[in-house]
This record gives sequence, C-alpha cells and structure tokens, in this order.
Amino acid sequence: MDHTVVWDNCLQTIRHSVDPQSYQTWFVPIRPVALNSNELTIQVPHRLFYEFLEEHYIDVLKLSLNQALGTAGRLQYRIKPSRQEPGAFPHAPKSPAGKPAPTPSNPFVIPGMTRPRIESNLDGKYTFDNFIEGDCNSLARNAAKAVADNPANTAFNPLVIHGPVGLGKTHLLKAVGNRIAEKFPNKSVLYVTTDTFTNQLVSSIGNNSTNDLVNWYQNVDVLLVDDIQQLINRKKTQDVFFNLFNVLRQNNKAIVMTCDRPIIELDIEERLRSRFQWGLTADLSAPALETRMAILAAKASANEVNIPPQVMEFICYHIQNNIRQLEGVLNNLVLHSGVNQGKEIDLELARQVLKNFVTEINREVTPEVIQRTVAEYYNLDVEKLASSTRRRHVVLARQISMFLVKQFTDQSLKAIGRMFGGRDHATVIYSIRTVRDLMETNDDIKKALEELERKIRAGHGEHPSTKW
Repeated sequence: MDHTVVWDNCLQTIRHSVDPQSYQTWFVPIRPVALNSNELTIQVPHRLFYEFLEEHYIDVLKLSLNQALGTAGRLQYRIKPSRQEPGAFPHAPKSPAGKPAPTPSNPFVIPGMTRPRIESNLDGKYTFDNFIEGDCNSLARNAAKAVADNPANTAFNPLVIHGPVGLGKTHLLKAVGNRIAEKFPNKSVLYVTTDTFTNQLVSSIGNNSTNDLVNWYQNVDVLLVDDIQQLINRKKTQDVFFNLFNVLRQNNKAIVMTCDRPIIELDIEERLRSRFQWGLTADLSAPALETRMAILAAKASANEVNIPPQVMEFICYHIQNNIRQLEGVLNNLVLHSGVNQGKEIDLELARQVLKNFVTEINREVTPEVIQRTVAEYYNLDVEKLASSTRRRHVVLARQISMFLVKQFTDQSLKAIGRMFGGRDHATVIYSIRTVRDLMETNDDIKKALEELERKIRAGHGEHPSTKW
C-alpha cells in the first residue's frame, strides 16, 4: 500500500464527516507525499492551513488515519514551498548519514501530529573541534559554544559575530548549528544567508504570501543568519526581519548572526540596530602568525598532507588576513605536487603557488628589507637608522640592523657603514660586537633578534648563515 492509496482511504472517511464546502476547501488541496511504516506525510499549502486543520479538524483526521492505518498511524505535515528559487523553503532535514533527522516535537502537543520538518542547510564539516582557537577569536568561539550548549536560555541573544572576510565567521555560525543539531535533535535549526532571505521575501511579495513566509520562519528554534550587512538599503527586508526577530526572541528562540563590520557601523534602521545590540557582539580579528600556522597545520593534517615547518611559516608570513586563502594555498600545493608526480612541497613550490595569492614575494634578503623589518619592529621611521641621533633606542635598532645585514648578506663593512649614514667600518664592527655581547647577557635582546631573524627568514624563504 502506498501513500496515495492510504490518503484516498482517509478522504473516503473525511468526505462523510464534513460538509462538501469544507471538504473542497480544506482537504482537496492536500497532497500525499510519502508513507514510511505507519507515518503518512501530507503536503499542505501553507502554515496557516496546517494550523486551521489542527484547530478545527483534528478529530476527523485522527479518525480517518486510524481507519486507514490503525491506531499506530501517525501524520506528518509538510508545507508546500512558495514559487521561488528551488530549495528556498527546506523540506525534511537529513543527518550526515543521509537518514531523516529525528522529528521535532509538536508545538500543539497533539498525539499523532508533528510540525513541518525544516532543512537546516548546514554543512557537517564545520565544528568547534576543527575551529582553531587563538587570542583573535577566543571570545567569539566561547560565546558561540555557550549558545550552542544552551540555545533556549542563552544570555547572548542575539549573538553577533563580526569581522573581515575569511576569518571564520561562517565556520562558527555553522558550528553552532551542528552542535545544537547533535545535542538537541528535536530543535529546528536553520542556516540562511541574508541574500537568500531577501530573495525569499521578494518571491513571497510577488505571490502575496509574505505572511506565510514569516509564519514558516516562526517554526525555527535556532536561526543562523549570515552576512547581515546585506540588509543595508533593503528597507522592506529590514521591516520584515525586524518583526521576525521580535517574535523569535519573545519566544526564546536563539538568533546568531554574522557581519563584516561592527553593528554600530551598519547603516540600517535604528530600531533594528538597537535590537542587534541587545545580546553580545564578538569580533574576529586577524590571527597571529602562530595561530595561522596552527590552522594551516590542522588543515594539512586533515588532508593528510605533509608540509615542512619552514614552508608552513613562509606561507603564513605572506597570508596574514584571510584564513580562506590559507586553505586555497594548501589546495594549490596539493594540486601542483600531484601534477608533478608527487613533488615534495618545498619553498620553491610554495613561492610558485603564492604568486596567485599575494602581490609581492621577495626572492632575496636585501639590506633595505632588513632595515624596514627592524624599523617596523621598533616602531621607527627607516630614515632614523641612518640619522645622527644618539637616542638610545635608535642606536640599538641601528646596531641590530647592522648586525643582521652582515649576517644575512655579503655586504662589506664599508658598504654597510655607507647604508647607515656614512659611518666608518670601525663603527660597524663595534655595533656587531655589541649586539653579539648583548645576545649573551640580555634575554630581551636575544628574543628580539630571534623574532627579527624569524620574520626575515619567513618572509623570504631563506635560512640565515653567519658570515663571521
């Protein structure tokens, strides 16, 4: 027996239980969708239709279902999508294994009835476990995890995660959804981009079904909205989202959003901006070199790719502000290595790949590069290194620069002196010896030199070799 036959049997009972007009209005539009064991799934035009059936015809439906499937029969609703882009209104969610997710509990607590299933639109690969934590993202990660662990009673409602492109906002957003789906399988979780929401709204306006759209979204327990900066200059979308936001929050539904800038900088209606600030805003900033290396190492390990530490450091020195680019570099390295019969991933290959991601890769260490690196480290203008000033911190930076130029290049003592304001070779020798002595007695200087050498080495793919 298939779902069509079962529903036809139900209709035979219903036809004798209601008047002809009610039958045509409320039961003819229903379409049977599937029969899974003793559960019959039917499709109704919209959420209001479904609510009216449960309010006025629940006894008729239960009677017809009992006669068609027995007392163990159950009824599952599915709301018909409006005319819009395919998949805009999700259907039954799937677990990573491809099986239907557990059915959400009925909001009206009517035995044998369940509310419509909602496709989450989540990607299972984004989790908290594979999100690398650092100083740049710890607040956002911990707040997101707190929401995921207790979505119905979170103090962070809404939670807004903001930061530039490629730093992991979408990863965290989907990690929230995946963790909730795992811990609370009866909660309806929905991930949606602001552009998708706007497109759905435009379609619903054309179909005169805006209320249906809003009512459908009210079935969601956890709403995850990506890129809310796209609300700018979309007044109607702002109006509808404002009303939806209020209803969800009043009903203790969790809302998590991402944005490419702080909420205060969003050019949207003040009433909406103020509501976005009710909860917590957490920023993602550019990760430090060590965090970037940890991220790249984790991604390489997940893809079973071996990248030598010096190559990893070289890559992460150049890719500083976009984690998505790190993944792109890794994918390109794997591709190039495979095309070249498993060529080892080395500095030469890394330089070749990085050309597609950064505008400048220095091929050799020059005195000018060293001067810029030292000046930046000590927060000085490069010109100060060649000046006549005897200020202590400038003198120290100048001496360290001379030492590093001698260590990394083949410049003569006389040439080095000319680079630093025409000083003689005796001054250069004194500076180099002073730095070498300080390395033995001053831990701060030793650490500074290690950091500067690392920056130079990572930035240019070179290994320092002492010239003395």
